[in-house]
Amino acid sequence: MARLRGDFPALAQRVNGRPLVYLDSAATTHKPQAVIDALSGFYAHDYSNIHRGVHALSQRATAAYEGARETVQRFLNAAESREIIFVRGATEAINLVAQSFVRPRLGAGDEVLVTAMEHHANLVPWQLACKSADARLSVLPIDRHGALDLTLLDELLTDRTRLVALAHVSNALGTVNPVAEVIAAAHARDIPVLVDGAQAVQHLPVDVQALGADFYVFSGHKLYGPTGIGALYGRAELLAGMPPWQSGGDMIDSVTFACTTFAEIPSRFEAGTPHIAGAVGLAAAIDYLAGPGLPAIAAHEAKLLAAAHAALAEIPGVRFIGTAPERASVVSFVMEGVHPHDIGTILDQEGVAIRTGHHCAQPVMEFFGVPATARASFALYNDLRDLEALVAALWKVRELFA
Repeated sequence: MARLRGDFPALAQRVNGRPLVYLDSAATTHKPQAVIDALSGFYAHDYSNIHRGVHALSQRATAAYEGARETVQRFLNAAESREIIFVRGATEAINLVAQSFVRPRLGAGDEVLVTAMEHHANLVPWQLACKSADARLSVLPIDRHGALDLTLLDELLTDRTRLVALAHVSNALGTVNPVAEVIAAAHARDIPVLVDGAQAVQHLPVDVQALGADFYVFSGHKLYGPTGIGALYGRAELLAGMPPWQSGGDMIDSVTFACTTFAEIPSRFEAGTPHIAGAVGLAAAIDYLAGPGLPAIAAHEAKLLAAAHAALAEIPGVRFIGTAPERASVVSFVMEGVHPHDIGTILDQEGVAIRTGHHCAQPVMEFFGVPATARASFALYNDLRDLEALVAALWKVRELFA
């Protein structure tokens, strides 16, 4: 892992005269040189529009784009490459499912079940869908550790539940949810499940077939890939029955002024010119992660997480927000007498980048009775020196506000 740090050129810079310590990977990850080179190489040599050209560059670009789809298929262990839809990110993927799959099936009195720890991106689309259909949003609560209260799951799964949507890993708490257990309970009632994997795929091996997920979404920029690209996995039989969400070029079969027929999946859901280079960069990021392997990355991050908890617990006034037994590499905390934004500002002067705020999870903040938290998140390129810099900077905060 120490050697891999050198693969990320952005980490070599100095901020405020100090070496950069980047602990904000839950918001977005930095990019390895392999991804930067893949993007540069594609634009320099192979760039063209896809699917519509017979010339060499178009053929090469099409092969790279569809090859990226197959890379994502293998990464998630989807049964077929046509089950992978390229989107701008997890947010767009969730909105696609909300409008194309759930909304047509949602009537007055129906329900969509979410959890109390969801990112706004996996909450607001369902609120809007429910409002438009006079349906109801149902919420599976969490406990004071930030873990799901599964004792209420069977009660909340009813004959009016049309979908369950939950995060694989909480961005605000780091909780790793028992998604396979939730999916099994929902499927026992023939209820489909969408899993938001935006905070999971960079930390944990994901097998959508083993999980039984009906839909699984993630964003490339949190997976060491480019911004503006992500993927929606959907079971083929579900996607094939869904109407188009957006319309335009490349998602049609034939068009006349009288009527239009639409392409088969996945093209049906990829209207217009897609982010071709983004797909190429995403594939390069997935290939890069195959080097160390996700199990090794998870073990490395688990050691950093344990060390961070032990070190931060020694700082007077620090209180952790989110202490579930199963957690990914996120440490959310507050410090008595200090606003999280002040913590973040002071740490930045020490070259330490963390995230402060509500993390697009305001219901979580309300549940724990805090306006915001400070959040340090670890990635494969972090090491104990980064943790030492974080701890030293937090002691300075403590001394300033003593």
